[in-house]
Amino acid sequence: METCETRLKILTAKQAYRELFHKREIELNSWIAETTSTKRRDKLCIIAEILEIAKEGTLKTQIMYKANLSFAQLNEYLKFMLKIKLIEKITPAGKDVYIATEKGLDFLQRQCELNELMKTEEEKPRNGVKVPPANLFRKS
Repeated sequence: METCETRLKILTAKQAYRELFHKREIELNSWIAETTSTKRRDKLCIIAEILEIAKEGTLKTQIMYKANLSFAQLNEYLKFMLKIKLIEKITPAGKDVYIATEKGLDFLQRQCELNELMKTEEEKPRNGVKVPPANLFRKS
């Protein structure tokens, strides 16, 4: 039969294991939070993404999957973008193809310039080389 001491040792070991596991779980969760972006895209960003996809002309389903939008969301964006002539819809061979207009390409260029202006110094590449964050370097 197990003695009281043995049970106490087992319980203590289990508790220590749980604490260590919990600590590692917290570290992992904080790392995930730091490395993944949970920011929501704003409407201008989504419009720019759709224009980038439709530069050469593309089908509606391709835009939907590449821009990660639902069918309803995509329809709203396409309706708006067609209305203000950022994209146009052409129908060769019976399939609707969406292509960015000159106005849309101009919008895309200006959006890219604004994004570049908004970058912080850490986000800007140095000499064309992107430097990883300091926490990823080995500590000697």
